[in-house]
Amino acid sequence: MRIGYTLMTEQAGPKDLVEYAAGAEKAGFDFEVMSDHFSPWLDEQGHSPYAWSVLGAVTQSTERVELMTFVTCPIMRYHPAVVAQKAATVQALSDGRFTLGLGAGENLNEHVVGRGWPPANVRHEMLAEAVQIIGGLFDGGYFNYKGDHFRVDSAKLWDLPEQRVPIAVAVSGSQSVTRFAPIADAMIAVEPDEALSREWDATKLGPPSRKIAQLPVSWGEDRDAAIRRAHEQFRWFAGGWKVNAELPGPAGFAGATQFVKPEDVAEAIPCGPDVDRIVKKVGEFEAAGFTDLALIQIGGDQQEGFLRFAQDTLLPALRS
Repeated sequence: MRIGYTLMTEQAGPKDLVEYAAGAEKAGFDFEVMSDHFSPWLDEQGHSPYAWSVLGAVTQSTERVELMTFVTCPIMRYHPAVVAQKAATVQALSDGRFTLGLGAGENLNEHVVGRGWPPANVRHEMLAEAVQIIGGLFDGGYFNYKGDHFRVDSAKLWDLPEQRVPIAVAVSGSQSVTRFAPIADAMIAVEPDEALSREWDATKLGPPSRKIAQLPVSWGEDRDAAIRRAHEQFRWFAGGWKVNAELPGPAGFAGATQFVKPEDVAEAIPCGPDVDRIVKKVGEFEAAGFTDLALIQIGGDQQEGFLRFAQDTLLPALRS
């Protein structure tokens, strides 16, 4: 399993993210993923710079690690043709180190363009069309498309990278696996679901593909402080993705999670200095068939300490 680091735009400003990217490469992480948000989940997180500008800078502050969006929604805030152009540019800047992670998005980030928020089945239809458009533009030449949700008129990517951008798509169940496994290069999911991994490989046919997930941790020498930090900044996860995709802003997440207790968060997220608990959680994803796992260190002011811990203790423990 390859271990990655999350550049979480919701909890750090752009210059800090570029610095953390270089630090994570130095610490020995295999890859880095970046969230692509217009808004943080909660006011306490306090940040949300434009991910693609930061990614451009990160391509120049790193040399080895693979880079990835986790994830970009190409159906409302961005037109899929523009996402294709951005991804091709980042791939060229990074000399072939970029993977485009795509998903059906959240109301939190997409409502800002004033087009409402479609139901989940429509969002999946839109995402399927977007993947076709992005792939068609990656093929090179002029591209035209007319679907139920998008139209592309005589578009061409003028700076195609030498290495085609791989596309990974976030899935949550059989319906999305059936739709996206045949047209994506890799799978993204958030739970260590072995059945989902098996179904993806069976639907995709051919050799097993990459399956990429993410795990939040709240490392810190003081476990009680780590739990408080995780509760303050990461309790939003408790509603589950079906709820999280629908809420329109940080106030909604604050209200929806007002009864989530610190002990509830501590039960789900490894908190404190115990490396064994993190290793155990990572092992659940490995056992479920995932090939890549990106860690999120909760707390924008905790990254430097976490990177030292990762280099000295965590990564050696995981790799042993």
